[in-house]
Amino acid sequence: MKNHRDAMSWEELDKFVIKEVDRANGATNSYSNLRLFGNSEKDIQVTLYRDNHAWCPYCQKIWLWLEWKQIPYQIKKVTMRCYGRKEDWYLKKVPSGMLPALEVNGKLITESDLILLTLEEVFGSLGVSLGNPQSIKLRKLERRLFSAWCQWLCTPRLSNQQEERCKEIFNQEAKNLEYKLQETKGPFLDESLIDKDKMLPGVTDIIFVPYLERMSASLAYYKGFNVRKEFPLINKWFEALEKLTEYQGTQGDFHTHAHDLPPQMGGCWKNSNPMQEEFSYAIDTGVGLGGLETSWKYEGDDKNLPKKYALQRVIKHRKTLLDLNPLGPKKFDQPLRASLTTMLLNEPCHPNPGSANGLRYLRDRISVPRDMNILSARYFRNALEKTAQIDGPSIRSNIPTRNRFDQDPIPFKNMDN
Repeated sequence: MKNHRDAMSWEELDKFVIKEVDRANGATNSYSNLRLFGNSEKDIQVTLYRDNHAWCPYCQKIWLWLEWKQIPYQIKKVTMRCYGRKEDWYLKKVPSGMLPALEVNGKLITESDLILLTLEEVFGSLGVSLGNPQSIKLRKLERRLFSAWCQWLCTPRLSNQQEERCKEIFNQEAKNLEYKLQETKGPFLDESLIDKDKMLPGVTDIIFVPYLERMSASLAYYKGFNVRKEFPLINKWFEALEKLTEYQGTQGDFHTHAHDLPPQMGGCWKNSNPMQEEFSYAIDTGVGLGGLETSWKYEGDDKNLPKKYALQRVIKHRKTLLDLNPLGPKKFDQPLRASLTTMLLNEPCHPNPGSANGLRYLRDRISVPRDMNILSARYFRNALEKTAQIDGPSIRSNIPTRNRFDQDPIPFKNMDN
């Protein structure tokens, strides 16, 4: 008698698919090429050039600012060099290839701080202006924190004494940020009143978002150090952000950051210790770090909606995912359906023998938020790993560290992603 169920067919899986979101007017998402916020296309004054992977930290700043200010804009997506060849049309426009770039009323600007200053001039500030002395002090603190993080994470072959010294420097700058958060009335550094019922972070918070997110992920994975556990006010700041749909739509997960950072940073170096091994294993196998990674929990009526959202994304790109998998489309079809069945029904579903490597290949190439949001990715990664474990022991797959050409977006670009 079988103790497991069969994988659902694609026709059966299709019954779980949910309606496509309104990309132009709905919640913040990585797939939009147009954001209107209830306005007309004729109201658009802004074009944002950002990365296909929705990973670039400097693009994230501009993205969040536009979302929180609800400025209608169009998006044109460009490949970061880490992931593949940059498009010729963009190099003609911006010869350096620098991202982000922004056109406002026909004027092209590059470099994220200059873009934010220009947006403030045209549309007004989000909270305290970037040029305000308070903002300037906080921006300098962000750069010191960034420098301390880079020194600790990206310096190879640190001695034990050097490790502790780098950790101490990072801790001090993070404490300085805690002191600033302690001085504020709410969870944010610079609250911005959009309407009488909704307090949002200001531009100085936006300056901190991208790299605090990446610090939290990378230090957990490579050092066994969890920023949110060590610094309670920074954790409250994250928790407040994670209640906002604008941030939810841009937030990456620890797996994506931990494995996309090395080629961007010139290498990330481990300090092997029991906590580092525990954290990195949980991140690699898709379990994640629970509340130490994100406090966001889906609270709608349909508790399976994040799973259905993951399914929707897989079905949309099914042919490409099957074609790119090292097992090939025929051999990977059943294991993929088995993992989706496991995810949706929370029941073990046996894959065909010899499929573990193919399942883990996909597990390690889900990019958040490019492919799906952090909650959906957690369910899907976990289902892929659970299904792979039925076929073979839990092992870490080989993820490139000099580039991420294995995530080249070109095969997906003919589809509206």
